[in-house]
Amino acid sequence: MKQSLKIIISSLLLILIASPLSSQRPSHRVSVFNIEVPLRVFRGDKFIDNLTKDDFELYDNGIKQKIEALYLIRKTTIDKQEGSTAFHPRVARHFVLFFEVHEYLPKLAEAVKFFFEKVFQPGDSLIVITPLKTYRIKPTASHRLSPEKLASQLINHLKKDIKIGSSEYRTILRDLEESLRGGIDETTLPLFKQHLQKLEDLRQVDEDSLLRFAEFLKKKEGQKYVFLFYQKERIPQITPQQLNQLTSVNQDKPNIIFQIMELFEFYRREIAFNINRVKQHYADSSISIHFLFLTKVPSPDLEVTTMRPSGLVMNEQSEDIFSAFREIAQATGGLVTSSANASAAFQQVIKAAENYYLLYYTPNNYKPDGSFHRLKVKVKKPHLRVIHRAGYFAD
Repeated sequence: MKQSLKIIISSLLLILIASPLSSQRPSHRVSVFNIEVPLRVFRGDKFIDNLTKDDFELYDNGIKQKIEALYLIRKTTIDKQEGSTAFHPRVARHFVLFFEVHEYLPKLAEAVKFFFEKVFQPGDSLIVITPLKTYRIKPTASHRLSPEKLASQLINHLKKDIKIGSSEYRTILRDLEESLRGGIDETTLPLFKQHLQKLEDLRQVDEDSLLRFAEFLKKKEGQKYVFLFYQKERIPQITPQQLNQLTSVNQDKPNIIFQIMELFEFYRREIAFNINRVKQHYADSSISIHFLFLTKVPSPDLEVTTMRPSGLVMNEQSEDIFSAFREIAQATGGLVTSSANASAAFQQVIKAAENYYLLYYTPNNYKPDGSFHRLKVKVKKPHLRVIHRAGYFAD
């Protein structure tokens, strides 16, 4: 089920192998004369496109800065420019479609079709990460293949990869079903714990790989968009009634009580990587990550309809991942949405992401000390919401 986050370690690293990267914090050389801040301004869900340079205030580590130039970009077209002409916006687009899903949904096909028919255009590059493989679609692909053909090929890969990628998850659930056919008691508790651990192993996120991914995209000239489709996750849990019964009949067996308490560690999961560190590196790389949380519950056949041993239920267990990637998206100036409809959510987010402003400034008293500088952009007009990357490393 949760193999695609590990794909960054395997197939995506094959892309990076030509230029090995340190596992330490990547160095980001920032030109003190060219600090670029992409941002989007909304009133409700509507993008506001009539702002001027004087409508913004920009702060670097709390110190107000002079905004030297403002550009309004629509897709890859510079629609408006104010201030200094010394800056040269990079408007080439690099897309990443990241499918962290364990069941193929027809709405995913609609999202893919919309992308190729309405969004992808000559000059754009695309990386697609499925639960099994990573695909690269070059900027010249739209010259050789029609949008319909590109969409059809990707949809076929997506269907196959999701099915194969979720096979390990299905196998673990079937093994769990088999081991608990006789019910849950002190003899089957260790087996239940083993299967939960296997499910946990499928969803581990490697921090260094996330940082390498940020470094890889940072090297791309232009605007970088990552759309992460993440499907709601459910895992088997013992019902409160069953837990109470197990605890009651085993009060004089501390080893069994300890095993029962250990199960709660799987139900109170915490992210294993440093969220703040990852947030800073993705903000520094000027990547906008848009997080689409798919709330559609997996169909019964995925969860094994014959399972349901007495005392077990399937409960949602996505809060830790949802919270982590929501924070990362917000730190990059990206958008976050939850929906059962993958296509509608994607269309809404990508339409909002395609239009943006670029602000440029020269930081006061700049020191290349490697520290993380926090950015804050304010809009002087009321009732407007502005989103932008959280900052950059002053290297």
